[in-house]
Amino acid sequence: MLALASFAQQLGITVGTSAGKAGFITAMYIVLVPLLSLLLFRRKPTLLLAGSVALAVAGLYFLSVTEAFTIAAGDLIIMLCALLYAGHILVIDRFSPHLDGIHMSCIQFLAAAVISGAGMFAAERSTLPGIAMCLLPLLYAGLFSSAAGYTLQILAQKDADPTVVSILLSLESVFAVIGGALLLGERMGVRELLGCALMMAAVVLAQLPGASGETASS
Repeated sequence: MLALASFAQQLGITVGTSAGKAGFITAMYIVLVPLLSLLLFRRKPTLLLAGSVALAVAGLYFLSVTEAFTIAAGDLIIMLCALLYAGHILVIDRFSPHLDGIHMSCIQFLAAAVISGAGMFAAERSTLPGIAMCLLPLLYAGLFSSAAGYTLQILAQKDADPTVVSILLSLESVFAVIGGALLLGERMGVRELLGCALMMAAVVLAQLPGASGETASS
């Protein structure tokens, strides 16, 4: 699921869509996760959780979509990517409570590497000089945003509601905007600040007692 989702995201951007729209559509897994949970597992979200999902979607829109929202071929592929990422979250939710998280993560990355490597050699002509030019970004993506990030996701999902996890994962858009302002000197306008506020409100709402349908411990 991870390999296919990553492939669909990169293919959609290559075929043609803006980065903002790609980020927004990809993060629609925050809607697809509770929807698939309801359809497949009869797991009905609480009103608090449904409200937090709605707030998160609104926040993502203000953060990501700044141009006229039209549907292009690349957008449809990114929609498939969102569905695959939602499936990835649900697969981890299903198996992580019964497996060692580190072992599961190692198997996941081995499988993703084999599938992605086969696709690379079949569809592209990669060269050692070209890989060397991109070595630092490749190492960062491989070690931090992929290895560390997805391993922590597996460990966290042992005791977390998948819908809450999807909302927390969508905070990457907030950190991207804040990081751009702090590290790259990008300006945060009213639209971005409103988006961040709505996203944070969604996270707080999702963490309230009873939001995931479980009784708060005393």
